[in-house]
Amino acid sequence: MGETTPGWPAMSIAEAHARLTAPGSRFEMEEVEIRGVRTRVWKNIPPTLRAIVEQGRRHLGRDFIVYEDERVTYDAFLAALSAFAHELVAQGVGKGDRVAVAMRNLPEWLLAFYAAAAIGAIATPLNAWWTGEELVFGLADCGAKVAVVDAERYARIAGRLDELPGLARLYVCRGEASLAEGKAQALEAVLGPTAAWGELPLRDLPPADLAPDDPAILFYTSGTTGRPKGVLSSHRGMNSSIGTLGAALARTYLRRGETAPEPAPDAPQRAVLVSVPLFHAAGSHSSMNGTFAMGGKIVLLRKWDPERGCELIVREGVNMAGGVVATTWQLVEHPGREAHDLSRIDLISYGGAPCPPELLRRLKLAFPQAVIRQNWGMTETNASVTTNIGEDFVNRPESCGPPAATAEVQIRDPEDGVTVLPVGAAGEIWAKGPMTAIGYWNRPEATAETFVDGWVRTGDLGRLDAEGFCYILDRAKDMLIRGGENISCAEVENVLYNHPAVAEAAVVGLPHRVLGEEPAAVVRLRPGMAASEGELRAHVAAQLAAFKAPVRVLVTSEALPRNPTGKILKPEVRKLLADAGVAA
Repeated sequence: MGETTPGWPAMSIAEAHARLTAPGSRFEMEEVEIRGVRTRVWKNIPPTLRAIVEQGRRHLGRDFIVYEDERVTYDAFLAALSAFAHELVAQGVGKGDRVAVAMRNLPEWLLAFYAAAAIGAIATPLNAWWTGEELVFGLADCGAKVAVVDAERYARIAGRLDELPGLARLYVCRGEASLAEGKAQALEAVLGPTAAWGELPLRDLPPADLAPDDPAILFYTSGTTGRPKGVLSSHRGMNSSIGTLGAALARTYLRRGETAPEPAPDAPQRAVLVSVPLFHAAGSHSSMNGTFAMGGKIVLLRKWDPERGCELIVREGVNMAGGVVATTWQLVEHPGREAHDLSRIDLISYGGAPCPPELLRRLKLAFPQAVIRQNWGMTETNASVTTNIGEDFVNRPESCGPPAATAEVQIRDPEDGVTVLPVGAAGEIWAKGPMTAIGYWNRPEATAETFVDGWVRTGDLGRLDAEGFCYILDRAKDMLIRGGENISCAEVENVLYNHPAVAEAAVVGLPHRVLGEEPAAVVRLRPGMAASEGELRAHVAAQLAAFKAPVRVLVTSEALPRNPTGKILKPEVRKLLADAGVAA
């Protein structure tokens, strides 16, 4: 048990939730029908992403996005966003059409994302680390009508645009090289550079008839069977994080016996440092969308670097930092951190992987003034289902927290997927709430397996304690998490099998102190064939994003361990790596 305020907790989780969600309160709930299922929802969150854009006019005159040395005000951003929304409509983009976004964390990322969602199109972020082949797959799989990319992503796909006949227009930002003729156009030809966005007129958005449960976003997640799957979600699904995270912070005050503060119109602007990709839910849902909704400032880096991060925290008066466990480790261990005054930080939030208790201890020492928060969820739940925060986190560092007041979590028998197990029993975690995704894009069988009567079968194994705190024990899915990014073992194995010398392949995670785990492989070669570890690693790196490539490959002449049904035994594979002295 950690140190807590005397008399803590002043009330139970259930009592705190009841007070927070009482009629007339900021976090009031109501029950609505979502896809045929009665569901508790946050009553007062913005109903759509368009509503967040429209209420941005309350914050004219403030800085909205800082990207390195560029600065975009709310006035400039909303003017450029409305101009691009009208451009999309002029290109024939309508409700339900997919607008893909593939680029670094740039102001243009937010512009394309919100412009698409505001007119009823489906904003579709693609992983900027993907190779050209993976990007082409994503564009084809979602059926993007329009894509907005930066010059680096354009270079990866420029020679393959003929494979995308459904892609009518491709906007490229920050490109100096000449664009291929036809569907590619410089975004600056429409809007000018970010420094000129403020010269554009602030127009009304094009009309759009939107409802909270209309499809709004399509995020890709690694699939256990190989290719990434698109997860389709609604406006309400994404915006639910605003209520979930806000209520969790307010709950901390109630558990201390204090009154949760109400937002004041004249309060100083809050600023968040976004250290993870925006195509990751930790960046888009937990940092970007909530900050936009409250009129805050979003601080972006070209590439995460702890020293540059510290400089921007000081320069921009950042209040919230974090991201995923890996970037949080790097911030707390940065040798130059103490040279910077980081005392403005009052909230450190992260997710994407379990938190080592040692990291929590180090954070409390390094940032004694800050509340520490860990969120658990997945793309299929639009980020946060549970939140562990403040003294609750200190006392239960191994837990990912209790579910939000609008959410339900059950532990079910992983074999039948129906039997609800008692408190303390280990089983598969099922989650339900307004944050639940609609389903997988064009994958009806996978949707039916994962989304059942409003519930999400998460694939994580865990347990609940008597007060509802959730503990993640393992993953039922064949997946590993490197620095907050999911890696499908099957996807990497499939690429290894494409090598002519490979007869068998198995991919597992090697423990890594900062990243959590990294991919490693054991491979049996075909008789008479040869392939080195370096050759096999390069083979994967040529076809998949660099973070998916195994850091080590153990080549063996022995058959890989299998059970009687022929399934490779991953625990035995890990033992083979350990016995061979293979480490990250």
